[in-house]
Amino acid sequence: MDYGFLRNIFIFLAAACIAVPVASRLKLSSVLGYLIAGVIIGPFALKFIDNPEEIMHFAEFGVVMMLFVIGLELEPAMLWRLRKAILGLGSLQVSITSMVFAGIGIMLGYDWQVSLAAGMALALSSTALVLQMLNEKNLMQTMVGETAFSLLLFQDIVVIPILIVMPLLASHSIVMPHAHHGIFSEYPGWMQALAVAGVIGFLILAGRYLSHYVFDMIARTNLRELFTATSLMLIVGITLLMQLVGVSPALGAFVAGVVLANSEYKHTLETDIEPFKGLLLGLFFISVGMGMNFSIMQNQPGALFATVLCLMLVKACILWVLGRLFGLTPVHNAGFALALSQGGEFAFVLFQFAGSLEVLSAAQAAFLTLAVALSIGLTPLLMLFYNRKMVPRFMSLLPNREYDVVTENNNVILAGYGRYGQIIGRFLMAQGVRVNILEKDPDQITFLRKFGFKGFFGDATRLDLLQSAQADKAKLLIVAVDDAESCLEIVRLARREFPNLKIFARARNRRHAYELHKAGVHYFRRELFDSSLTMAQAIMETLGHNPIKIQYRAEQFMRHDEATLMKSFEFFENEPELINFARFRTAELENILKSDMMDGEQELKERAS
Repeated sequence: MDYGFLRNIFIFLAAACIAVPVASRLKLSSVLGYLIAGVIIGPFALKFIDNPEEIMHFAEFGVVMMLFVIGLELEPAMLWRLRKAILGLGSLQVSITSMVFAGIGIMLGYDWQVSLAAGMALALSSTALVLQMLNEKNLMQTMVGETAFSLLLFQDIVVIPILIVMPLLASHSIVMPHAHHGIFSEYPGWMQALAVAGVIGFLILAGRYLSHYVFDMIARTNLRELFTATSLMLIVGITLLMQLVGVSPALGAFVAGVVLANSEYKHTLETDIEPFKGLLLGLFFISVGMGMNFSIMQNQPGALFATVLCLMLVKACILWVLGRLFGLTPVHNAGFALALSQGGEFAFVLFQFAGSLEVLSAAQAAFLTLAVALSIGLTPLLMLFYNRKMVPRFMSLLPNREYDVVTENNNVILAGYGRYGQIIGRFLMAQGVRVNILEKDPDQITFLRKFGFKGFFGDATRLDLLQSAQADKAKLLIVAVDDAESCLEIVRLARREFPNLKIFARARNRRHAYELHKAGVHYFRRELFDSSLTMAQAIMETLGHNPIKIQYRAEQFMRHDEATLMKSFEFFENEPELINFARFRTAELENILKSDMMDGEQELKERAS
């Protein structure tokens, strides 16, 4: 085996194992850790590895795998829901940004061909970086995450027409580089488009009608490693097929992922591919760090700094304006604009392609490549600044929305309309019970009103809101807020100001139940107790136990646990006594379930008769 190959693998893995934990310890993005590791081991620092370009080609496969996994997590219905952001926001951002950068290049004295080629490449953002940051912060399912993903998806797709346009910018006839030569490259454009459409159609049909049989056959072997090999073969095969027809492999992988999103083997595919995707993406960012040509930084520091600043500032401003047009709030819009203000990994490919076509000179391509790499490296630091400094400032500058005036006089008041409160409210209203809903989250109130329900924005811990809801005339107050302290505050306020009002409350746990009991609620229910016990019944039934017997024992368990909880309130503050009491009651429950088994069966027979 080649010693040099093993040595390079060891250096990459060692760099990742050292740099990423250090970055995590410093609360920095893992992407920044990979970039720093690449700089350290690259040709401009310790010189452990001298050929980053060769590794970059291999590492780009990590981006392909990432887009396949993203496709797996989507369904066609979701893509249709995001069509406005994908087509509208994406097309506007790419076209406007390309034109602005092209205009800047022309004003600086460059040819329009050079300016347009650079502008189109610089309009793209880093899919790998942004999605990695969003996943680390669990933001993919938020409005910012969905908007950013939609824009990045369009950018990845638009790489294909950019590759088609780029040769037209060459000032003279030139032979296309072999790396971008598909088998249809010599044919007319309409035939190439037809071939691409045919390949994508084949992927859709194969994924929908054939993949089930293939994966089912592999699964029957019960060999996990064979399933992993099949998953990797699928992605490699798609990459080769798309390159064969001269199309971006990333687009083909994404389409295949979307097609397989409804497959019963979706989660197995994700699990098998995830480690390879993460490792190759790390390799990609390390190779980006290695590829930074710091001799340019030494020779042209002013020009390089100005280029990076212009790149990130112009893109952030354009993204900010577009984000506002598409309905993002100021705090979300700032994060969206900053997160996508860098150049993208496809810019490296486009600069190399433009250089091979002699649209850009070698020096121009190297300069712009370093500028994009630096922008990628600066983005995690920029987002760190945003999260720590800008978000708190934005939140403090947001105008406080005035609380609503409750205009209805109903006998039931429901404070809190989250997951718990929604179930209670929907059930009561379905039975014709009129409810005054109080919720302090304005987004939740907006969501509620979209579906035709009446709710009032306000904080139920405030006496004026309860008075506005006419709590003095109501019969029942249901406290279903998420926060335990807020729940207790509402209960204590209501007991003090409205002594005739009955209070039902949501208890988070046994301690919270004790505090509610002390505060004087008329009824409380632990939020997870019923659902946990119901699942326990289902588990016992699945294990083959008699459903009627298990139901009876669950009822016994519930009665005993509730009685135990109420009894424990007598010495809840005395921990040693509480522990002894809990042990005694647990043993007692076991004896009850055993001794009452026969009595329970007899009772069930009497019920049945």
